[in-house]
Amino acid sequence: MRKNTWKYMVGLLLTATIFVLGACGETKEQEKSGKSDTIKVVTTFYPMYDFAKNVVGDAGDVQLLIPAGTEPHDYEPSAKDIAKITDADVFVYNSHELETWVNDVLENVDKKKVAVVEAAGSIDLMAGEEHDHDHDEEADHDEHDHDHELDPHVWLDPVLAQKEVEAIRDALVKKYPEKKETFDKNAAAYIEKLKALDTEYKEAFANAKNKTFVTQHAAFGYLAKQYGLTQESIAGISPDQEPSPSRLAELKKYIKEHNVSVIYFESSASSKVAETLARETGVELAVLNPLESITKKDQDQGEDYISVMKANLDALKKSIK
Repeated sequence: MRKNTWKYMVGLLLTATIFVLGACGETKEQEKSGKSDTIKVVTTFYPMYDFAKNVVGDAGDVQLLIPAGTEPHDYEPSAKDIAKITDADVFVYNSHELETWVNDVLENVDKKKVAVVEAAGSIDLMAGEEHDHDHDEEADHDEHDHDHELDPHVWLDPVLAQKEVEAIRDALVKKYPEKKETFDKNAAAYIEKLKALDTEYKEAFANAKNKTFVTQHAAFGYLAKQYGLTQESIAGISPDQEPSPSRLAELKKYIKEHNVSVIYFESSASSKVAETLARETGVELAVLNPLESITKKDQDQGEDYISVMKANLDALKKSIK
């Protein structure tokens, strides 16, 4: 969808949303006054949901806006989704670089009512890896340029994840100072878990000889930088990019020259290119989860940010050793 068309659609959706909310405004206020102790937090995609949930604890209700299993790079909010944001007490998202639709939606959100948290707001984003890839139209290429200038995948670095948790904590404390002790305590407990995770990663790679790994898309740049690794990706920042034949030829050469034994793919995105590359180079395939679209089934089975990141560590040990 082109940017101008998208802005037009957002305007229509917001008009409808404001009309609906206005029509039942009194009821909403009555409901709210009856549940004054329950904080309504809306988060965009899974890592933001898990971080916020750990900070909020029992003090509020945390909702996931982007449905489980949905790729957040391609997501666009519906009128119902926009209504959830405007009716929330707190709205948490990662960054404008991932949730590219946020700016347009926030133009019509009452910031006095809704505390808006850009979890990666204090983090300097680095340039994303961009490779030659095929596009059906030049216009499609132009549309992708803005979206992929900077790498938004900061949550995959356990150290930067702590900064995101701190940003969520600080915003909650600012809006609800009477609950400061609760938020501080919850955040501190979770940050200790993230610090332990960071230690596990450091120890695992401290003496590694081969520090190169090949991924389906360039989601692990911050993690690689944090632990002195080298990420080589098939696609760029977005998993739906198709690599060009010349890029695939480069990768085949790279895999042989660097004795790469594993190519990592994502279970939530098409793995056809990774499978083909693995078959043609005779290397193993393994899953590396960017946590962008963790499924409902995984969540129901108890998977969360920490457990998935530990599984990623075990997977990375196959090639980084």
